[in-house]
Amino acid sequence: MALLSILAALLGLAITAAIIRLILRRSSPTPASDRPRDLHHTHRRPVPRLGGLALVAAFAGLQLFTVIAGPAQQAVSPFRDVLILTSLAMFGLGFWDDLRPLGAKRKLLGQILIALVVCCSGLGIQVVRLPLTQHELALHGWGVLLTVLWLVGMTNLINLIDGADGLAGGISLMLMLLLAYVGHQAGQFELLAFGMAGALLGFLWFNYPPARVYLGDGGAYFLGFQIGFLSLVNSHKGEVFGALAGPMFVLALPILDTALAVLRRGLWGLPVFRPDQRHLHHRLRQIGFSRRRVVLSFYAVTLVFLALGFAAVWSRGQWVPGLLGLGALVLLVCARSLSFTREWFHVGRVMGNLPEMRREIQYALSLTRWLELEGGRQTSPELLWLDLIFAARKLGFTSAKLTLADGKRAWSAREEGGPTRSIRQELDGGRSGVLTLGAPRCAWKEASEGQAGPAGECTRRCPCISDANLFEVLSELLAEGLLKAVARWKNGEQVAVRFDAGSFMSQRSPGRPVAALLGAEAGPRPAGANGLISEMASPR
Repeated sequence: MALLSILAALLGLAITAAIIRLILRRSSPTPASDRPRDLHHTHRRPVPRLGGLALVAAFAGLQLFTVIAGPAQQAVSPFRDVLILTSLAMFGLGFWDDLRPLGAKRKLLGQILIALVVCCSGLGIQVVRLPLTQHELALHGWGVLLTVLWLVGMTNLINLIDGADGLAGGISLMLMLLLAYVGHQAGQFELLAFGMAGALLGFLWFNYPPARVYLGDGGAYFLGFQIGFLSLVNSHKGEVFGALAGPMFVLALPILDTALAVLRRGLWGLPVFRPDQRHLHHRLRQIGFSRRRVVLSFYAVTLVFLALGFAAVWSRGQWVPGLLGLGALVLLVCARSLSFTREWFHVGRVMGNLPEMRREIQYALSLTRWLELEGGRQTSPELLWLDLIFAARKLGFTSAKLTLADGKRAWSAREEGGPTRSIRQELDGGRSGVLTLGAPRCAWKEASEGQAGPAGECTRRCPCISDANLFEVLSELLAEGLLKAVARWKNGEQVAVRFDAGSFMSQRSPGRPVAALLGAEAGPRPAGANGLISEMASPR
């Protein structure tokens, strides 16, 4: 069996490497690589999102290898057909979203339906043995709910951590090694787990920073669902707690990251599924870590939790309480070394600012939605720039600069001197421009929060962006609104984002020059036109 496992790993590696090389040899970008990207995607060049296809090809090759080389193991795996059917269905759902976004609700509904198919096959969480008392609990109907939550949760967890090059692939590799050990103990899907570990090793060769290929939603869904499925099928009714606890330990960092993101977005009034740049790997990048150092740091911590996962499985869940305490200690030490605990434990200041932040964020969401819709009505980026100024002023920003391929525009309201904040947002990794926003600091409000500054009454009449987190969130929302407005303005056309955009404008509004449009259709201009400073410059 050891020889077969090694052969399975080598086969998975070879198939994945060969398929990815074929993908990278394509002379033109694939449809999946041309999919509009969110603000938090920072790569400047198109990267194919077809890594999942290579993993599916490896999966198919491994199934054929198992039939030929391991018929005895195939006979003791009654859920093999269910695994093949549902894994491919989950990949198809994610791959469809790679090609044409489906929306969060449709994807969630599809994931739930696929998980219910697994439950109908007879696989699920039915009995749980408590680790301390060894008492067995029959779950009855609750077992179906827990099974669906487990499969859907694991599917989305792998997709959520696919935000940094090499991160999802590396953690999935560790999970497959753990599942290979569990499969060896249970006698099911051992060859498949070893083979998929080899396939992930081949994928990481092309996904390690700087990535040349991505998993895409299809690949992430495919991996996450398989990890959840194999965790269930290799657990016996009395050992299900340990079998499920093992992968949970390996996913400790992603689970913590996701929990903090959901809590943060819920408190601030942001959509729960909205992507942002406040995940742990983004925070490490902000404090100066390189992409490779970020991934290696995650690998190092995850290896510690991988050892805890092996201990949980080996002890059949009996050591889980003590391992949880040890894992929490590891997380606190890591967070303290990176100064993350200072922000986590400032609960009083965060809750004190919460009502104001929620009001401002809700207003910003409606305003940026208006800006997005304006993209379908305006005829040039020049007019979108005027709309952007209007929205920026309403949100409390006092300066803005937008740099496109053919120049830049700058606006500044006349304000008294004093300390200011500024932030730079790259639109689509810089391919759709760069937006820089600024706003004055509020000395009175910062002093009331325990920061340096003279105490007194804030006399500013315009909106005052007093909190650093609020300033960052509003700038992201405004940049996202502009990016979506540009996408609506393009209307599916492959056109560069330029201020002149003469040829594209003539197609949408024949015979109407830029000057006429600026005079007739500029829409609402910011109050105080004498405070408007416009700058037109060609890039050096």
